[in-house]
Amino acid sequence: MTYDTTRRTVLLATGATGAVALVAACGGGGDGNGSTSTVSPTGKETTDAPAGQELASTDEIPVGGGKIFKNEEVVVTQPEQGQFKAFSAICTHQRCLVTTVSDGTINCPCHGSKFRIADGAVAHGPATRALPAEQITVEGNSVRLT
Repeated sequence: MTYDTTRRTVLLATGATGAVALVAACGGGGDGNGSTSTVSPTGKETTDAPAGQELASTDEIPVGGGKIFKNEEVVVTQPEQGQFKAFSAICTHQRCLVTTVSDGTINCPCHGSKFRIADGAVAHGPATRALPAEQITVEGNSVRLT
């Protein structure tokens, strides 16, 4: 008996293969210290720090500006005195790492996208989506990634 290959058969086989790959990629392997190793959107392997990692002291984040933490792929801004915000440092246009914070914007060098330091919204394209917010806490003089 012979079986004809149908579009449905090909799609089901492709979906099953993808699901197996996804499950395998999500498997454990942690080292028990609360950190995990992953491949970042920029293609480099990074280690997620345990929750509460100190990024900087508050005086390292300029008012009206910000600071980029390349290893953590996060940018912390201080739009107004005492108001701290954090966003992904990966541009939503083509996933380049942003490199500067100036004149009230977070700036991507790849194609010129700019994002507002107050809310991560697009100030200048080609990006069309805001930078995703990241979670930080400010305790005393310490800015921590949570």
